[in-house]
Amino acid sequence: MVEKRCERVGDVCSGPAARPGAMIDSARRTGARAASGFAAVILALSACRAPDRPAGVVPPLPQEAQAFLLPDSARGLRLSEGVFYRFAWSNRGPWAVHMVSADMTRCELGLVVVPALAEDGVTRTRRSVTRMAPWGPQQPLAGVNGDFFGLDNGVPVGPEVTATTTHFALRPAVSWGPSRRTWIGDPVADGNRMGFGPDTIGPGDTAGPIQVIGGYPELLDRGSPPGDLAAETRPSFGAARHPRTAVGLDSGQGTLWLVVVDGRQAPRSAGMSLPELTDLMAALGADEALNLDGGGSSAMALRGRIVNRPSDATGERTVANSLWVVRSGDGCPRAGVERAAPKCPATARAPRRLTAPGSRPGRVQARSSVRRRRSPPPTRHSARRRGS
Repeated sequence: MVEKRCERVGDVCSGPAARPGAMIDSARRTGARAASGFAAVILALSACRAPDRPAGVVPPLPQEAQAFLLPDSARGLRLSEGVFYRFAWSNRGPWAVHMVSADMTRCELGLVVVPALAEDGVTRTRRSVTRMAPWGPQQPLAGVNGDFFGLDNGVPVGPEVTATTTHFALRPAVSWGPSRRTWIGDPVADGNRMGFGPDTIGPGDTAGPIQVIGGYPELLDRGSPPGDLAAETRPSFGAARHPRTAVGLDSGQGTLWLVVVDGRQAPRSAGMSLPELTDLMAALGADEALNLDGGGSSAMALRGRIVNRPSDATGERTVANSLWVVRSGDGCPRAGVERAAPKCPATARAPRRLTAPGSRPGRVQARSSVRRRRSPPPTRHSARRRGS
């Protein structure tokens, strides 16, 4: 059998270790569908960029991550200055991995936790990640599902602090507050106050500036796993492969990582165990990392559009909350605020079928090769008549 290199995102290609027969044919068909769907998403997202703004160069994955994943196929997309999305498919797992890196030292970037609330703004409920995209003063760039939750009431198991909700629990969390420092770790209770790294909150405080979302377990603490990652105590949860969602922080560079690994989708993607997920986060450069809810809850959205493939047959699962990287000017000096890009109308509704604006479904609109005739520049005399 001749080894075939993957040429498109999501391709599942045969190699020396692959078995011949129906499985390979099925894998190729699965990869082709994944490639076409991913290409449609990228095309739709790119359509929102202003025509005079270059696509930008997507930096490669860290060498350690490339060595760990050994990707057969990889693609990337620039979401904003300092924010990049990368997709990698590896036959090693097999794994389909979605990764977003954000330079949180940039003043126009921030984190927002969105709770799933009913129309009254108080009652807990469950919503899909795409329906929780925080459109408004800020522009949502990338979001993932958040904490574990109660199936009956949608209440998160761990801590949650947003502009409208406050729920304390002594479980690991990630926070973003007035200090503009991403923090991952165990919160500390001090009387009726709760400390999340450099930021604290208590009764009577305005919760808006502090954003907190919980998860379990903590994968990395100062560069090392803090325990056995439930691999021995709960092997069906920690040692088994499942779809996974995680958030990590490279403290030295100020880089935040959002990671979703698709799973339960052989032969496309098997998912990862918690030790494997920890190794991936460390390979990306994170020294702090937290596991979020996984399984059928694992979802990643870019500008309000789902980009991964959730494992539930019905698609996106409704969840309790979500974590978003947003772009705004809140942290920038007033004179240096970069104006946020306008919201693309095509991304507000997240239609099921994604096509290029103005094109027919299932087709990619070709760029016209006919150049427009430019009007000659005004002469000096005509400019004077117009008062120029």
